[in-house]
Amino acid sequence: MNDQDLLRYSRHILLNEIGIEGQEKILAAHVVIVGAGGLGSAAAPYIAAAGVRKITLIDHDVVDLTNLQRQIMHRTDSVGMLKVKSGKTMLEQLNPDLSVEAISEKASQALMDQVLANATVVLDCTDNFTTRHLINAACVKHKVPLVSGAAIRFDGQLTVIDPNATDKPCYACLFPPDQQFNEVQCSTMGVFSPLVGIIGTMQAAQALQIIVGTGKTLTGKLLLWDGRSSQAETIQIEKRKDCPVCSVKH
Repeated sequence: MNDQDLLRYSRHILLNEIGIEGQEKILAAHVVIVGAGGLGSAAAPYIAAAGVRKITLIDHDVVDLTNLQRQIMHRTDSVGMLKVKSGKTMLEQLNPDLSVEAISEKASQALMDQVLANATVVLDCTDNFTTRHLINAACVKHKVPLVSGAAIRFDGQLTVIDPNATDKPCYACLFPPDQQFNEVQCSTMGVFSPLVGIIGTMQAAQALQIIVGTGKTLTGKLLLWDGRSSQAETIQIEKRKDCPVCSVKH
């Protein structure tokens, strides 16, 4: 770190749990963020501000006027622009030392294999089960920690998947891929604007803790946030012996 870095990140360095060594880990990290909507808009700026020098941002969508109620990475003049392009502009203005790889594609197995080759941690900021399962399987395959968040109406949830902890569950242990779920969309169900900020910034916090190696993450736990009462509940998740993604026989 140079003098500018020492000054810019001094408030992190003052924390015994981070210090210079931890901040250097943050600077060297490569964070993959899948989804540049509500959750990604909240998580990515804190990842960038914290000092991560490389972010890969993946999203195939464009900015719509209805997004602006909660997706704070985008502005009114971003409407019609690719979300990853809008996000890249905002994040690199926030931290000029940051390099954002903007990928305007749907997440696919081939794409995840490519970007996870040298990733430190992945943030799943998507809004459908199919993509979440794809990301989870890729992270288990490449043994990259995953921070998975979700938000709808006034309800949010958050968990951490650590494929290197072989006794801990993956996303498929919690939500089996062959189980039928009713997909819910913000466009039909609505979402409380600050909720995505709460869950997204929690995702950023969990990711930074993983990078630094400090504190206790939500590995093996599911945090449920009720935006109506500002109450959180944390439940334990058990690893499924017959999980089609992370069990020994698979």
